[in-house]
Amino acid sequence: MTLRSLALNVVLYISLVAYMLLALPTFFLPRRALMAYIRSWGRYFVWICRVIGGIGLEVRGRENIPPGPLLVASKHQSIWETFALIGLFDDPCFILKRELTWIPLFGQYALKSRMLPVDRRGGPAVLRQLNDKARDEIRHDKGRQILLFPEGTRRAAGAPPNYRHGISHIYERLGVPCLPIALNSGLFWPRRSLQHRQGTILVEILPPLPPDMPREEFAAVLQARIEEASDRLLAEGLAELGANAPILPARAG
Repeated sequence: MTLRSLALNVVLYISLVAYMLLALPTFFLPRRALMAYIRSWGRYFVWICRVIGGIGLEVRGRENIPPGPLLVASKHQSIWETFALIGLFDDPCFILKRELTWIPLFGQYALKSRMLPVDRRGGPAVLRQLNDKARDEIRHDKGRQILLFPEGTRRAAGAPPNYRHGISHIYERLGVPCLPIALNSGLFWPRRSLQHRQGTILVEILPPLPPDMPREEFAAVLQARIEEASDRLLAEGLAELGANAPILPARAG
């Protein structure tokens, strides 16, 4: 492990614990106060990645983010985007696995901020409950942005896509635009690794899909747009890394 990777890991986890402890007063404040604090964490995370880890960020297509309630579907290659995407939205609501709410403090903040935990082994009944809760959050206040990863879990950069059916069910139920996001974070912060590579992570916010597409068409168009853009960003990232680029698995199709 390089010295910068070691330093980034140490600072990241110490900072996360410190942020959670400093956030204790927000338990007695409105949810919006906690959300503002969480968004500040997202911006701080991006900052320490750049200053300590040498991992920059370029966001393209910010103008494609519409105001109000929204379903956000992002490519998922790394733990990086679970923190970095928070700062891009006004009132983000992550769909996350239930086990994360068992983590001391982190879980309480997730519940206080009304994130949506889900038991991924729960079957159709759990999906229906999730859809109902997501619809409640969409209608809350000025409308929230529901963030999820259509593949359900992290996929290595360049791995064949594995999109789940849940995104189509939620899209159909919510009746709001869906914002696709492509990225290449897995090149610089690989999944299941404490080793990072210096460079610039590219995030591309694509034009939103309208809320009234047939389910099958929506699923096909969403996957095609995210994968096409992510492949392009992957090629740009590989060109930047040059000789330090990882060996990637072959894509299917």
